[in-house]
Amino acid sequence: MQVREQIHPSALTFVEMTTPERQQRRKARLMSILTEGLPTLPSFVFELNTLLSSPSVDLKRVAKVIRNDPSISAQVLRMCNSALFSLRRRVLSIEEAAVLMGSERLRTLVLTCSMMEFTGRQLPRGEVQAYWQHSFMSGMLSERVAKWLEYSEREQAYLGGLLHDIGMLPLLVVVAEEHALRGDTVSGPWGGSLEAEKGDFGLNHCEVGRWIGQSWNFFPSFIDVFENHHHPERSSRDPHLVGIVSAADHFCEAHSLASPSDGETQELSDPAAEDEFLARCLPRLEAKERSELTEMLETEYLHLLPVIEFNNPTEQPTAGRTALI
Repeated sequence: MQVREQIHPSALTFVEMTTPERQQRRKARLMSILTEGLPTLPSFVFELNTLLSSPSVDLKRVAKVIRNDPSISAQVLRMCNSALFSLRRRVLSIEEAAVLMGSERLRTLVLTCSMMEFTGRQLPRGEVQAYWQHSFMSGMLSERVAKWLEYSEREQAYLGGLLHDIGMLPLLVVVAEEHALRGDTVSGPWGGSLEAEKGDFGLNHCEVGRWIGQSWNFFPSFIDVFENHHHPERSSRDPHLVGIVSAADHFCEAHSLASPSDGETQELSDPAAEDEFLARCLPRLEAKERSELTEMLETEYLHLLPVIEFNNPTEQPTAGRTALI
């Protein structure tokens, strides 16, 4: 049985029928973003990375570095206090966040907030929300899979799941720019597979993700995730990490509730296809183990679903809703 590509949940913008001229124009704009317009990570992220990598972490220095960017500082505290992390008490300071969350998770959180701030400025609210909902769920489930497999680098699994679709962002920016120029509104799905993206843009989001990973000097294992999460068997650096993230990502996509035009929800899951893809992701698992892992993912997915909800990172939280940012 051939596993079909899932439509990506953040691919919400209609792209009109692509002509060779349109494809070349979009590809040229993509290359412009990647070579000239790609935001550089804030310098404090690199300084923070050095501080948090030290065997003896100086929490006062860490807090001082984060507070240099008030917006990021506020977002970190807001996320710490969200239902997503379920901390035992309300976090009031960056020092408390570091103690309760651990230096590795804090480092991941700061990087995430930096990226969310950028996407909040560049993309429509609906695009941002759909992208980050999928990303957070993939990150949390990747961490659960890593724990279930007794994989030692659980934080890497979380970060890999969180950022695996980083290459999708420039594609979404290009489409948003097209709609802004025409003055029309977002409607319906575009793309739906790596092949469709290639036809529409000349590049797919995995190729763009590899470019971004190299530009931002990510570890080779993360670049491997960005490039190969749809085809884990092609992994060359860290097949285990890529397999973990691929399994979580595919599970999220297969179990997403679509919202067709008639307003009804539609279950996209195909158990046989899921099991086949899971075998590709984690080839050492026997059929019984894959079944047990799938049951665990189903339980965790339902548990996390109510808390994977947040607003545009550039806006204030809406009353009555759980806002991660």
